[in-house]
Amino acid sequence: MRSGDQMLQQIIEKSSVDESFRQALLTNPKATICDELGITIPESMTIKVHESDMQTVHLALPPDPNITEEQLEAISAGLCCCW
Repeated sequence: MRSGDQMLQQIIEKSSVDESFRQALLTNPKATICDELGITIPESMTIKVHESDMQTVHLALPPDPNITEEQLEAISAGLCCCW
């Protein structure tokens, strides 16, 4: 089984050499990633792809450490990979 880092690297590498794949990621990231990696992403999960340029820096903060009971249950059920 591939790690999350390996899957991310695969997506980044392909997007750097395949313009149509890059545009598909920007337009419909969830479907594009599912197709490329052969995985299923839960409906409840949202994926946002940001294209960097020389004028813009994107900073992704980790999830809030103060999770709710509902979020904890989702994690326990394997429905979230972000915590």
